Amino acid sequence: MAIQVHVEKEMVSRGRRFHLKAAFSSEERSVVFFGPSGSGKTLTLQSVAGLVRPDSGRIVLNDRVLFDSNAAIDIPSRSRCVGYLFQDYALFPHLSVTENVGFALRKRLFRGFSREDRLRIEDLLEAFGISQLAHSLPLDLSGGQKQRVALARALIRKPDVLLLDEPFSALDTLLREQLRKELSEAQARFNVPVIMITHDPEDVRVFAETLVVYETGRVCEVRPCAAPGSAE
Repeated sequence: MAIQVHVEKEMVSRGRRFHLKAAFSSEERSVVFFGPSGSGKTLTLQSVAGLVRPDSGRIVLNDRVLFDSNAAIDIPSRSRCVGYLFQDYALFPHLSVTENVGFALRKRLFRGFSREDRLRIEDLLEAFGISQLAHSLPLDLSGGQKQRVALARALIRKPDVLLLDEPFSALDTLLREQLRKELSEAQARFNVPVIMITHDPEDVRVFAETLVVYETGRVCEVRPCAAPGSAE
């Protein structure tokens, strides 16, 4: 993965202003955003995804310009070929696991899946060990199961990069360890680069090849890391 981000964005809410000024680049396969809450990590990730439009700047992924304020380029989110895992997973409560995973494949809201799409969904359910949950609703799933469903959904369209917003924050310690391993295995199996937000130094140790450190709306440090999972 080759990514370049240089964006600025001012947010105003209830009379309070927040100014993001984020700049970094990396050619590694795992980039980790690290820093305190409210420092601009999620706003940057959403800018890469196309969920937030920066006021100015440029975003380039694998030589493809996703956003350039000077050139009036702003590729829509649906066309950016990115997978996004929300912090709360954002599963549709009225849809089954199969329907949630395959949602992005539907050409029309009330039309079913093609045979090819169903095979793709079944392969992902099997890969994440949730085939037995195919007809279950999110209400009936554990936190770990919800995350696996959300990951499968994020990967269904074979994205160029997987964006993860604090993927382990809602899980207990033992489950975090298990799902870190599963995410590492999924990244290798599906050959997908990752950009992750975290507050947890263990996530940095396991995943970071490039570490981007945030502080009060600014990227204050960008540095290479040891191979993921190795001792510092």
